Amino acid sequence: MSTLVKNKAVPSIWSLMEDFTNTESLFDKKWLKKIPAVNICDRGKNYDIEVVAPGFEKDDFKVAIENGVLSISAETHTEKQQDDEVYTRKEFTQTSFTRSFSLPENVSEDGITARYANGILKLHLGKTASEKSVKKEITVL
Repeated sequence: MSTLVKNKAVPSIWSLMEDFTNTESLFDKKWLKKIPAVNICDRGKNYDIEVVAPGFEKDDFKVAIENGVLSISAETHTEKQQDDEVYTRKEFTQTSFTRSFSLPENVSEDGITARYANGILKLHLGKTASEKSVKKEITVL
């Protein structure tokens, strides 16, 4: 007797071990793809940082400096609910990330700007010799 629906058996211990030891698939996991790619360019008088973060709004970002460390984070929540005669469907997602960078001594904390457009957060860090402040937040335009 054949069937159209295949019953999926519990995976064997060997297949689980193969998944665990397969480093190629380890680096293809979705959790690693949630860390946004970053480009950093030294342009002589300034540094430019680009963070590839599509799907966010500018208000989702928090950019701050504390003790010489630049922190970039973003968090977004979405929620949908569909009510029908027979069922109710509710979906929600949450996406977040944080990236931190130690700033060189020659970065002017007052000369940092941030702008988000077309899925890319661009930061401009001017260079000068100045002392590091304890904490400062940068507004994303």
